Amino acid sequence: MSVTPASAESTPFEIAQAETPADTHAAQPAGEVHTETGVAHGEEHAGGVFPPFDQTTFASQLLWLAITFGLFYLLMSKLVVPRIGGILETRHDRIAQDLDEASRLKAEADAAIASYEQELASARAKGNAIASTARDEAKAKADAERAKIEASLQDKIAGAEARIAEIKAKALADVGTIAEDTTGTLVEQLIGAKATKAEIASAVKTAAGE
Repeated sequence: MSVTPASAESTPFEIAQAETPADTHAAQPAGEVHTETGVAHGEEHAGGVFPPFDQTTFASQLLWLAITFGLFYLLMSKLVVPRIGGILETRHDRIAQDLDEASRLKAEADAAIASYEQELASARAKGNAIASTARDEAKAKADAERAKIEASLQDKIAGAEARIAEIKAKALADVGTIAEDTTGTLVEQLIGAKATKAEIASAVKTAAGE
């Protein structure tokens, strides 16, 4: 049989239809069910219906789906889920430990800050107390030095006044002697006679009293 270009472009299904029933029956094995068109059951599946949509295989598909889902569920429940749960639990424990460590460090930092502030306040109080004590001691020392100097000055003033009084008394005594001598000389020159010392002393005292 010659093959023209038009016949070469025809589909295998058309070629199969072009075959005679006698040739088809001769090529197929005995006992196989044929369709009305003479196409084999396997060829119908291969060229017509998608196997998952074939109603004759739904039961086996459901069975294998159940088996696959069961195996997948066992795999997830026995291996994947426990491993993921363990990872999550480990991370949760690590996060909890980190939070506890952070809380502990924060508490230690707060305690250190409080201790530092307390020590700083104590140091300031001690510094103020030392400064006040030093100020009081300096003031007391200055007061003592001033009192000592004032007492020394009072002693010096009293000594100077005593010496002045002594010098004054001595000067007055000398003035009296000089006055008596001068008076005796003047009396002798004026009246030409000498007066006694008692008379001269009495006259000088009388004149000083006036």
